[in-house]
Amino acid sequence: MNYFKRRNGKLRLSLTGKEAVWGILFILPFLIGFFGIFLPMIVDSIRFSFSNMDVESTGYVLHKAANNGWEHYLRALTIDPDFNMLLVNSVLSMLVRVPLIIIFSFFAATLLNQKFKGRAVARSVFFLPVILTSGVVFGLENSDLLVRTLSDVNMDSSELENFLNVSRFLMEYTNLPKPIISYLTTAVNGIYDIVVASGVQILIFLAGLQSISPSLYEASSMEGATGWENFWKITFPMISPMILVNSVYTIIDMFTNEANEMMNEIKTTIFSEVKYGFGSAMAWIYFVCIAVILLIAGWLISRKVFYYDER
Repeated sequence: MNYFKRRNGKLRLSLTGKEAVWGILFILPFLIGFFGIFLPMIVDSIRFSFSNMDVESTGYVLHKAANNGWEHYLRALTIDPDFNMLLVNSVLSMLVRVPLIIIFSFFAATLLNQKFKGRAVARSVFFLPVILTSGVVFGLENSDLLVRTLSDVNMDSSELENFLNVSRFLMEYTNLPKPIISYLTTAVNGIYDIVVASGVQILIFLAGLQSISPSLYEASSMEGATGWENFWKITFPMISPMILVNSVYTIIDMFTNEANEMMNEIKTTIFSEVKYGFGSAMAWIYFVCIAVILLIAGWLISRKVFYYDER
């Protein structure tokens, strides 16, 4: 590409060059933050995971851990009684909840994309849980002793009763297999958590739906296509890139949100128990698991993604 061109005998930036400069300026804050703040912390975390730390009056001193530095990793995977259980529970919870969140947010966005009175208010209502569960508000709710106590007392009995009622209804009036009934029952009982976790995804789907050209629907309607056919032949393929984006976002959010037990265990190990080496090793094992799951999910979903080329 030619980033420079001559004008009146002087070398000046071309349009491509100007776009490149603005692009660099746009990502410059991220580059400064990553290389100046985030990358040194990553390097220190890797060093901690392979070392034992001694705190002295002049600072901390790192000593190489046993087993050629793999002591903390082996302890997390083979000795610690809670790590593997929490890791498996986090993965299973992700596998159950991510499809539910994606499906709910997609159809909620489809409904909110229709023209009706009060549409702006309805969109705000669906995004309101994202604000209510933000870091500050979530912390205030958790610090409220009365709310936490009442939740703990009423949660078990109400959830068990709802679970039994939904399961009984599905088994009596449907011939679905038991695994599907269990999955649907979990979805119904966790509808509040699904709605709370779907605000950002609904906005992304809504933006994707509004970017679809109305001419596509007009042309298909002239050919006699029904609304159901328009949905599966136009809406769903055109929105498939947003499914990939939302899937990646939801997987990361499920693994790193405030309610995740593994994240709380890592924080407790590092900051409360002051076990920097062991906690860092747990964090890196968790990170590798998340990265592998993201690679697999991204590869599987990207195979079905349709990209519309207007040229």
